[in-house]
Amino acid sequence: VQLQASGGGLVQPGGSLRLSCVGSGRTFSTFAVGWFRRAPGKAREFVSAIDRSGGRSFYADDVRGRFTISRDNAKNMVYLQMRSLKPEDTAVYYCAAQRYLDPVGSYEYWGQGTQVTVSS
Repeated sequence: VQLQASGGGLVQPGGSLRLSCVGSGRTFSTFAVGWFRRAPGKAREFVSAIDRSGGRSFYADDVRGRFTISRDNAKNMVYLQMRSLKPEDTAVYYCAAQRYLDPVGSYEYWGQGTQVTVSS
């Protein structure tokens, strides 16, 4: 499966953005999908994940309550709605797919990143 993330941009603190991840192929609905981010000078970190059906979601502690992950398998899409953004959310965000749900484990497929910058 091929993934492509989009929706990043420049937003002021307290603002919102919605990231999108589109997957190719008819098997997209059989993959769990996660979002990760890499801030300048830092290691890549887990942000959120969702299971195949969209029935279960997982969040890193510092985004829980502010970010919401969802998916639309009919459109091969996964979304990350980000609210109350903080400067420390600034990073390149990546979506990734895995066959077997393990939110912070190994992902087989990765999309290119989309830059999110939170600054006044």
